[in-house]
Amino acid sequence: MSPKKYTKKTAKSIHKARRKNYFLRRKIVLAILVIALIGTGLYLKQSISYYYALYFNKFTHKKLKNNESETLRIEKIVSNNLDKTYGFDISHYQNKEDIKWDSLSIGNKTIPLEFVVMRATMGNRNADKNFDEFWASAKEHNLIRGAYHFYRADEDPVIQANNFLDNVKLESGDMPPVLDIEKIPKTKSNKKLIEDLKVWCKIVEETYGVKPIIYTYYHYYKDFLRGEFDGYPIWLANYNDIPEPSPEDQWQFWQFTENGIVHGINSKIDLNIYNGGVWSLKSLTLD
Repeated sequence: MSPKKYTKKTAKSIHKARRKNYFLRRKIVLAILVIALIGTGLYLKQSISYYYALYFNKFTHKKLKNNESETLRIEKIVSNNLDKTYGFDISHYQNKEDIKWDSLSIGNKTIPLEFVVMRATMGNRNADKNFDEFWASAKEHNLIRGAYHFYRADEDPVIQANNFLDNVKLESGDMPPVLDIEKIPKTKSNKKLIEDLKVWCKIVEETYGVKPIIYTYYHYYKDFLRGEFDGYPIWLANYNDIPEPSPEDQWQFWQFTENGIVHGINSKIDLNIYNGGVWSLKSLTLD
């Protein structure tokens, strides 16, 4: 059979079609390779990050120091509460790169930090810029975690409660929601403040089925809140040289210093004691 002959025009058209198909196949193969590389990168993301940090972004622990009186006060509190559980609280005031989550401890690395409470929201509208990343890191490293709302005394309690609920999705094993109240209102009476705080607590409690933890300073609690929130877990800040944050109240948490030095964190932070063991703390968490 004699070979089929094409006119010049037909041969040119066939060549053009073959060239088009060739480049189409190349694009398809290239797209498959790109997708495969992206998939491999996502699959190996954690390993890549680990080795990158290992060789190029090594964590160097700063030599942080307190004055002698603060050092002795902290050491005395820790030594008198070795049967209790330790944790810390953070917000956007801490840099993300300053925390090495897999090696957090105090007392010359002898006491592990078991829980972390982080600021989630503030007032009617604001959310902490580091919350989502801190929240995920705490879970990844098996820390008992909690989220708190910084209450602005002159703003609306319903809007503030919804701000917290919109930004925080607590899970089983997380601590109850935390309400942080530290300020006196400028445009409301103290009585109205108490009413508003109870509104915030009621909305959040109805959502999660547990009473929120109330955080404040000892003198604020004594002067404004005592007797108003009976049955709520209490978290008191008291930085004095004392054996416990309050001699009169049943407390669950004590923020005993804002100058805590932690192995694994390159800045001073707030340190806290839970008034019980780890299993007791776990029993306080959400089901």
